[in-house]
Amino acid sequence: MRRLVAALAALLLVAGCAGAGDRAGVVVTTNILGDVTRAIAGDQAEVTVLMRPGADPHSFALSAQEAALLEDAGLVVHNGLGLEEGVARNVDAAVRAGVPTLAAGEAADPIPYAGGEPDPHFWTDPRRMRAVVLAIADEVARVPGADAAVVRANADAYVRELDALDAWMAERFATIPAERRKLVTNHHVFGYLAQRYGFEVVGAVVPSGTTLASPSPSDLAELAAAIRAAGVPAIFADSSQPDRLARVLADQAGVRVRVVPLHSESLTAPGGGAATYLELMRSNTDAIVSALAGSH
Repeated sequence: MRRLVAALAALLLVAGCAGAGDRAGVVVTTNILGDVTRAIAGDQAEVTVLMRPGADPHSFALSAQEAALLEDAGLVVHNGLGLEEGVARNVDAAVRAGVPTLAAGEAADPIPYAGGEPDPHFWTDPRRMRAVVLAIADEVARVPGADAAVVRANADAYVRELDALDAWMAERFATIPAERRKLVTNHHVFGYLAQRYGFEVVGAVVPSGTTLASPSPSDLAELAAAIRAAGVPAIFADSSQPDRLARVLADQAGVRVRVVPLHSESLTAPGGGAATYLELMRSNTDAIVSALAGSH
């Protein structure tokens, strides 16, 4: 009997160790961070991205199978700072299951919204993405089977890409006269970009950091008045979101205001103009410069 008990105990111990060791691969919530994580991991870890191209990070949700992936991962990378409202409970469940989890936004030295909550849209500033890349690399390097030296070399190469992107964006935005560096967007998403490159955020159609909020008639009236006073020539609407509200606001403003689509919170499918983070940032920069630099 003692031998049987000892044998069963040994089997349970082996099974427990196998279960812990079975955790492998990286699961990433948003497709922007998924693209960056894939560049860092290279061939050192399998990276699964949950958010599909063109989805809204505030509202996308997971199937039961996708939720199970989080709890079986070797590492979960999520944006954090309240961005992924539809998957927050799934990330919390992975944390309770003991999965290593990185809230990438916490590495970006987040800035607050006017209400005091942290702004989760840190990726609009490539310099803040440098810190995020290094934080992701530190965690990916710990994934079973990953060569830490290769992961860190990949991260260093990506940081050089970010530095080049930052310099290029600064040069492009320098072509916009200071008095025209004014942004109106569908919702508050470009606070980091504005701080980095000297823009004024006049306001947002949805006066919130989430697309799940709705503006009141008084919100629209106040923003319309601000647009008229500032002489803003364009409203920037996320390409993955309906721009109906932005067009209503343009009509209310009583001035000639273009509605310009940007890829602000989600990558596109290949060929869609923003299939990678670097492509997204370049596309948005070109769109902003085109809308604000010239005469209207």
